Amino acid sequence: MAEIVIRNTGERITGDQAVRAFLEKQEVLYEHWDASKLSSELKENFLLTDEQKKQVLETFDSEIKDLAARRGYKIWDVITLSEATPNLEELLAKFEDIHTHTEDEIRAIVGGKGIFIIKGGEELGYFNVELSPGDVISVPENTPHFFTLMENQKIVAVRLFIEENGWIAEHYDDPTFIKA
Repeated sequence: MAEIVIRNTGERITGDQAVRAFLEKQEVLYEHWDASKLSSELKENFLLTDEQKKQVLETFDSEIKDLAARRGYKIWDVITLSEATPNLEELLAKFEDIHTHTEDEIRAIVGGKGIFIIKGGEELGYFNVELSPGDVISVPENTPHFFTLMENQKIVAVRLFIEENGWIAEHYDDPTFIKA
């Protein structure tokens, strides 16, 4: 279950109803899939082969198609990251750059953990959304954000896209952001 941390106050928001209510106010889509459907062989494997990634997509086929029908997604894939990923630090440095997109950025976490850091309203500032298996989040288009891994540095996630070439990140310069 996702948890939220307000970066400028340290306040932590937990519990399904409180998390959903907070994210809804920020216009961030949040859903939960049954991650237990995925075999531990796939959920705990952070170096999936193309065939295994296909199995992940097949496992969540109905959830993906439902979300795609509701939100206009045309393509999807699976991404895996771990300490065994070549150039992991280089990739994380790229991911940890605040940016926006002309379409929403969505992740369905099916293994491991990750964090979206999202800019809320002026008085709120940035907040972290800590994601665990089963959490599905969609950051609205043109919303400053970035994604990174949690301390275990392991994740398996389904990504969905509207644009067939995927989204393109546009750098967002924010001198008020403090990376802590």
